[in-house]
Amino acid sequence: MARKPQIGVIGLGKFGYKFGITMLNLGHQVLGIDSEPENIQRAQKVFTQVFQADATREEALEQMGISDMTHILVSVGSSIAASTMISMYLKELGVENVWVKAINEDHAKLLGKIGVDEVVIPEHMAAKQLADRIHMPGFIERLPFDSEMIIREMTIDKFAGKTLRTIDLTNRFNVQVIAIKKNQDSSFEYIPRADDKLNQDDKIVVIGSVKALSGIRA
Repeated sequence: MARKPQIGVIGLGKFGYKFGITMLNLGHQVLGIDSEPENIQRAQKVFTQVFQADATREEALEQMGISDMTHILVSVGSSIAASTMISMYLKELGVENVWVKAINEDHAKLLGKIGVDEVVIPEHMAAKQLADRIHMPGFIERLPFDSEMIIREMTIDKFAGKTLRTIDLTNRFNVQVIAIKKNQDSSFEYIPRADDKLNQDDKIVVIGSVKALSGIRA
């Protein structure tokens, strides 16, 4: 059984802090590291554990047990040198998945050469999300550690009168319904039952790959 992700965030500015909050809201514990007192003070109120430290020092990373993390996001502002050095140390310490915020394409290329697992350029992400919403009505978001997995809301039309068991989306399309909102209800019911019947204009929330969910018409 795969172990539950252990999340670390190095750099608790706007992007790193928002990422950490998102992971906390998804039920994960999050460790934060930053050298700025104001960022530490803000994160201490919500993160699971926070260290004030200079992450460009390899011994500091070792002392904080950073090698136990399964996923670490490096988001240290505009310093390409600091970002690259920290990322190199994390890979040397055996961190399974190192994700790094890059400031431009050249920075991204450099990070790729030292073997980071994922490079994120926030402006590109924002543009991609906008394109996703236009291309796929009901698109909610891509999952943090697998950009090909998404969450989408769909309105029931051709599936009206059928049950989740009957439409069998899991076996037919390899996607999973995680919530239903009946047309007359104001809130979603999570972890729906297989015999729940779908009616016209009900809404379902589904998780699956971009390719799978692009091909489904509910």
